[in-house]
Amino acid sequence: MMYLIHRHGWEIARLTFEHLWLTLSAMLLAIGIGLPLGILLTRRPRLVRPVIGFANIVQTVPSLALFGLLLPVPWLGENAARLAIVALTGYALLPILRNTYAGIRSVDAELAGVADALGMTARQKLLKVELPLAASVIMAGLRTATVTCVGIATIAAAIGAGGLGELIFRGVASVDNGLVLAGAIPAALLALVADALLGLLEKKLTVRRA
Repeated sequence: MMYLIHRHGWEIARLTFEHLWLTLSAMLLAIGIGLPLGILLTRRPRLVRPVIGFANIVQTVPSLALFGLLLPVPWLGENAARLAIVALTGYALLPILRNTYAGIRSVDAELAGVADALGMTARQKLLKVELPLAASVIMAGLRTATVTCVGIATIAAAIGAGGLGELIFRGVASVDNGLVLAGAIPAALLALVADALLGLLEKKLTVRRA
C-alpha cells in the first residue's frame, strides 16, 4: 500500500476528490428526489407500484449501458461528469425511495392517531412524528445508496467523468495490477468509511427511536 501511495499518491488524491464529488453530487440529487417522492407515495398509494417499479427498472440496467443510453441526450451528453451524476442518481434512488416509503408506513397507526387528536397539521405530524420515527429506516436506505454510488462511480471513468475508475481502467488496459489496486483500494476504503459513518448515525437514530 505504501508503495502505491509513493508511486501514485498525487494522482490518487486528485481522483479520490473527483470520486467524492461525483458521489456526493449524485447523493444530494437522489435525496432531494427520493425523500419527497417517498413521502408522497405514503399519501398517494396508487402511485407506489408505477414509481417504485420504474426505480427498480433503472436499478437493473447495467451501468455502462445506462451511460451509453444517456450519451445522446441533449445537455447531458455534452458533459461526462454531468451525465455520470445523473446516472448515479438513478442508481441511488431506489433504496432511498423504498426505505422512505417503508419507514413512514411502518409508523404505529396509534401514534399517528394521537398526533391527529392533538390537532397537529399534516406538516407537523410529518416533521415531528413520522420522519423522526422513520429516520433509522431511511438512514439504512441512504447507506445502501451511498455504497452503491461509490462502487458504480468507478465505471464513470469509462465515459471520461474521472474518479478512481481511471486508475482501474488504465491498469486493466496495461495489465498493471499496481494501477488496478491504486484505484480499487481507495474506492473500497471510501465505501467502507461512508458505510461506517452512516451506520453510526443510523444506530444513534435507532436508539433515539426506542
